[in-house]
Amino acid sequence: MLRLKDISFSIEGRPLFDGASATIPAGHKVGLVGPNGTGKTTLFRLIKGELTLDGGEIELPARARIGGVAQEVPANEVSLLDTVLAADTERASLLAEADTATDSTRIAEVQTRLADIDAWSAEARASTILRGLGFDDGDQSQPCSAFSGGWRMRVALAGVLFAQPDLLLLDEPTNYLDLEGALWLESYLAKYPHTVIVISHDRGLLNRAVGSILHLEDRKLTYYGTPYDGFARLRAERRAQAGATAKKQEARRAHLQSFVDRFRAKASKARQAQARLKMIERMDMVAAPEDAAKRVFSFPQPDELSPPIINIEGGATGYGNTTVLKRLDLRIDQDDRIALLGKNGQGKSTLSKLLSDRLPLTAGRMNRSGKLRIGYFAQHQVDELHLDETPLQHLQRERPDTPPAKLRAQLAGFGLMAAQAETEVGRLSGGQKARLSLLLATLDAPHLLILDEPTNHLDIESREALVGALTAYSGAVILVSHDMHLLSLVADRLWLVSDGTVKPYDDDLDAYRAMLLARDTSAKSEKQKETKQKRPSRDVMLELRAEVRKCEDRIAKIEDMRDKLSAKLADPALYEDDRKGDLAVWNRKYAEVMEGLHRAEALWESALARLDEAESA
Repeated sequence: MLRLKDISFSIEGRPLFDGASATIPAGHKVGLVGPNGTGKTTLFRLIKGELTLDGGEIELPARARIGGVAQEVPANEVSLLDTVLAADTERASLLAEADTATDSTRIAEVQTRLADIDAWSAEARASTILRGLGFDDGDQSQPCSAFSGGWRMRVALAGVLFAQPDLLLLDEPTNYLDLEGALWLESYLAKYPHTVIVISHDRGLLNRAVGSILHLEDRKLTYYGTPYDGFARLRAERRAQAGATAKKQEARRAHLQSFVDRFRAKASKARQAQARLKMIERMDMVAAPEDAAKRVFSFPQPDELSPPIINIEGGATGYGNTTVLKRLDLRIDQDDRIALLGKNGQGKSTLSKLLSDRLPLTAGRMNRSGKLRIGYFAQHQVDELHLDETPLQHLQRERPDTPPAKLRAQLAGFGLMAAQAETEVGRLSGGQKARLSLLLATLDAPHLLILDEPTNHLDIESREALVGALTAYSGAVILVSHDMHLLSLVADRLWLVSDGTVKPYDDDLDAYRAMLLARDTSAKSEKQKETKQKRPSRDVMLELRAEVRKCEDRIAKIEDMRDKLSAKLADPALYEDDRKGDLAVWNRKYAEVMEGLHRAEALWESALARLDEAESA
């Protein structure tokens, strides 16, 4: 159980928590939500002990292991699989100790703990997690240095999932996953055996992977025992009740104040006026809930073009001599809302670049409307903003002849108000940077808007505002996103990018999700069949034989201890009345060694069975 008791914490004089309390029952899956900048990530750092509370306390079970993804794994030469295996430091330490321990009691403890944590299936579990996050069997043997930072963040996530800490803290884990990886993570977290707290603005994850919501607002924490949709309804009801109460109180206060104002100067009414004034002072006013900050997006509307705006027949594209996509027969009209589905590496970004004229056709024919304007948003563009310039300066570079007042109005139309307009981009939040990039992408009122993961760093209110803006937008939209809620509300057509081509997907998103989860299950079964049918490699055989020898050496070591203890227990002097205490100690040691021996023999039999199965394949 995690208990937060009246915690208070400030940063540079700005209070983030003021007497906040909450209790998270053991084993619960909880979504931590709240507006950007309210202190969600800071709360994680407080729980992990990286920051010190100003007041209150945080209670955790003794020896509870806390895990989270702090940063990407280094770009070293260690393979992905070995990197994930090393993340479970307890297992690595126990395996090393098992080969060197000499004390019988400790050997028994080590063997017991290795069995408890299922150490012998570790490689298969680590491989399954990596596969779920998008790494195939070939990738898993590659060094970390072969992958970009975003992919190494996935490896870091795989490591912490594999280590299975007692309290798992995840901060926006889907930001560096594709839709397929995000859906796999949802399923994994729902079955995770310990407590999970996840910061997320992904409504799908907050409805399917967690059962409770911890809401951070106005420096307080409120626990709701329901997924996100239930939380949203309950919060709306509470806000409505608070608003009604505040309205009644304000009317009562105004009535009392009017009496005071009218009769304060009259001697005959002075006493009543004074009494009402004291009543006003004693009133415990309920503050009316503030309207949610306007997280707006105002996309400029394009003029209408004749359909189709893009038509591709027999198209192919790629990089250099490598063809990534072929057999492309695609049509886009200005009223289309198309979501691109498919795993990372299948060609979604390649198709986006082709449609946005960043890649040429290498075969086939493409017709575009002559007046077609295209807006393109991708996460890398957020990273390429000029950090030492303000949003206003970014717009002035694009529109040098436009009056600053009009540019400020455009910034405000994307939720970047006066203060943010004059703030250097390097000091803006991730969501504010994304807003600026979206504004730059839509500045020319494009007829086609291509959005690649537009919701990263946007909070839930901003995502809802984006849905509203895209619904009102009269241009075509091509959308790549891991946010199924966004896709379900915006897209009316689905294209599946797979097997080197692009085809319409005629079913809905729920069917696609079910297909992915079923594919993952069947892939496991198929891999198990292949493992049984396929002759293992020479390296695998050597490893299996080495494991059998290790088990045999371990048994020999424990049997030697057993024989020494048996000789000790055979000493008649040990059974004299004044030695009964020593006898109990030696009997206990003997029992511990025998328990260790039984476990070691069981492990040896398991290793021998795997070797026999491999040799007979």
